[in-house]
Amino acid sequence: MAALLHLHPPLSSPPPPPSSSFLSPATTLTHLCSSRTKSTHHFKTPAIKSEPLPPAVETFWKWLSDEKVVSNKSPAKPGLVQEGLGLVAQRDIGRNEVVLEVPKRFWINPDTVSASDIGSLCGGLKPWVSVALFLIREMMRDDSPWRFYLDVLPECTDSTIYWSEEELLEIQVSMISVPDGCLSSLTLMLTTGILARTSNRVPAVETVWYGGVVYDGLTGLPKILHFPAMKFDPNHTFAGTQLLSTTTGVKEYVKSEFLKVEKEIILPNEELFPFPVTSDDFLWAFGMLRSRAFSRLRGQNLVLIPLADLINHSPSITTEDYAWEIKGAGLFSRDLIFSLRSPIPVKAGEQVLIQYDLNKSNGELALDYGFIESRSDRKGYTLTLDISESDANFGDKLDIAESNGMGGTAYFDIVLGRPLPSVMLPYLRLVALGGTDAFLLESIFRNSIWGHLELPVSRANEELICQVVRNACKSALSGYRTTIEEDVELMKGGNLDPRLEIAVGIRAGEKEVLQYIDGIFEERESELDEYEYYQERRLRDLGLVGEQGEIIFWEPK
Repeated sequence: MAALLHLHPPLSSPPPPPSSSFLSPATTLTHLCSSRTKSTHHFKTPAIKSEPLPPAVETFWKWLSDEKVVSNKSPAKPGLVQEGLGLVAQRDIGRNEVVLEVPKRFWINPDTVSASDIGSLCGGLKPWVSVALFLIREMMRDDSPWRFYLDVLPECTDSTIYWSEEELLEIQVSMISVPDGCLSSLTLMLTTGILARTSNRVPAVETVWYGGVVYDGLTGLPKILHFPAMKFDPNHTFAGTQLLSTTTGVKEYVKSEFLKVEKEIILPNEELFPFPVTSDDFLWAFGMLRSRAFSRLRGQNLVLIPLADLINHSPSITTEDYAWEIKGAGLFSRDLIFSLRSPIPVKAGEQVLIQYDLNKSNGELALDYGFIESRSDRKGYTLTLDISESDANFGDKLDIAESNGMGGTAYFDIVLGRPLPSVMLPYLRLVALGGTDAFLLESIFRNSIWGHLELPVSRANEELICQVVRNACKSALSGYRTTIEEDVELMKGGNLDPRLEIAVGIRAGEKEVLQYIDGIFEERESELDEYEYYQERRLRDLGLVGEQGEIIFWEPK
């Protein structure tokens, strides 16, 4: 475990909002971190505040009332809660009871953009880019029909994409040393780069690794960003938590999308964009979509639903069923409505809550919404395995990987307390395969090799993967400036700035998972003499090994 190094003191207050032509107190509510903005490691019963609603929220509710979307008899309405803004029950609400319904004409989605003044310019854009551009333009228009909704959107959330450089330092890892030993063509990446790298006993040279963004095929929003391109000394590197690398990569990705839109659409069409649009504006819109948009609805893969997007998250709700759906407005109507239900009974005066996503890790929750949870199944770490192109058997290994639904690079999400992904060990054994085991790469074994890789191949191969993974975990752990115990003490002390609380929880969770992975491979390493390897299994299949494992020699009669 790394020795204690200097820890930055708790950060006092969130950074000022990005410089923007429209993010001003006149048009947004800086004190309203509405919906999905409260970061907390230990959720408590959401408190309802007795303060009066801000005028912009009252105006927003009146607008919806005038449009017959809501009424005084509506089951829930906006209220000030611990998270900022939320939906508060006006009467008792039963399980699966409809809380609100919003007609399609009040949705903001790619169809809304297509029907707008900029629709003809956005046809070839990613869905999220077109909606982001629409939000920015409407925010800057004084006469926007969406003004009452836009005025209740926050300037930022506690998502890490809005953190200052000082705040991001809390999820940066210190100098990391990559240990010697276990030299082979096996490459393993942790955190932002390779923390265990070997090169066939030749001097290492500077290496450049390129990551990539995994896009949601429906919305166009990036789902996971694996390690942005970076250069580093293979013996030492400054790195960060996986959340830091993802945050940095997402911000770079959003900026690159903005630069393309600025060049191709904004600047050539000054009559439609007579005001300056900055990359900070674009990042704001991206963050709003990331935290507030509903997806994977019937025929709707990216949609903002005013009022419904005030619904907050509860970790105690463990089902996503019956939360929301799109349905017809009536038997003889072609109109669609968004229907939001309460997954649990709610008393009058309590906040209506849902489960955002059971499958997201704390890193994803922090990136998307600006909060984390203390549950162990939210704590995860991504191991990235790579078949080195310098491997003498690169072509054969790549062919085998692709034949089994994988590629030259594979990402494995490890969750605290859960078994390793089923294909991780076979892939590790494939990447490390060499020496006297390389005969398994011959074409005669091509159809059966994956089955062989699902079991230990040889003691040398199994020992290699154990040592490389364990060394990588230890290297990653040595880079943190605090121990798990010190992070836990910080969280127990309470009164942390929300963003510092996220940072401490994230780095503590990553360290827990790294220790968990190390423990798994430490146990495997201690059992190396107990495993049955390929040659032993082969001899047994041929009847050449006795019940006690002795070799049977057949003598001619």
